[in-house]
Amino acid sequence: MASHSARKSARKSSTKTVTKKAKVKVAKQASSKSGGAGQPVLLSGGNPQIPKGYGDEPVQAYIAAMPDWKKDIGRKLDRLVTRTVPKVRKAVKWNSPFYGMQDDVWFLSFHCFNKYVKVTFLNGGSLQPQPPGQSKYPYVRYLDIYPDKPFDEAQFIDWIQQASRLPGEKM
Repeated sequence: MASHSARKSARKSSTKTVTKKAKVKVAKQASSKSGGAGQPVLLSGGNPQIPKGYGDEPVQAYIAAMPDWKKDIGRKLDRLVTRTVPKVRKAVKWNSPFYGMQDDVWFLSFHCFNKYVKVTFLNGGSLQPQPPGQSKYPYVRYLDIYPDKPFDEAQFIDWIQQASRLPGEKM
């Protein structure tokens, strides 16, 4: 039969092993959530947590961190906005890319959710035809983009053109 000190030592060793395993498990979960060392954390819905910043660089960092099929949608949205409005201003605020005609005055943004990417037209109530998604704010309209449902690119480009000519929303 093991002595009292031997049992105590075995319990300590066992506790250390369990604690070490728990720490490794937590570290692995954090690493997988963030995509590994140096990668942005993905918030709920797979939305990348990117530091606020102005210009193309933070927007491209956001798009690069978008998970799975959402990254292709992000690239496409950015490309369509940039081609349609060559002098567009860009920023990442509130973990979302924003597009406008001047800093802090925006006409469009997008954000990742679990099953879709939500495009926000900040003055979408003034667009003709209006984007389909309603908001609790009368002038905000949404376009939800799903991986298996293509969206009308020509209509999207028309909305970008219209939105870029409207007064933006100061944020």
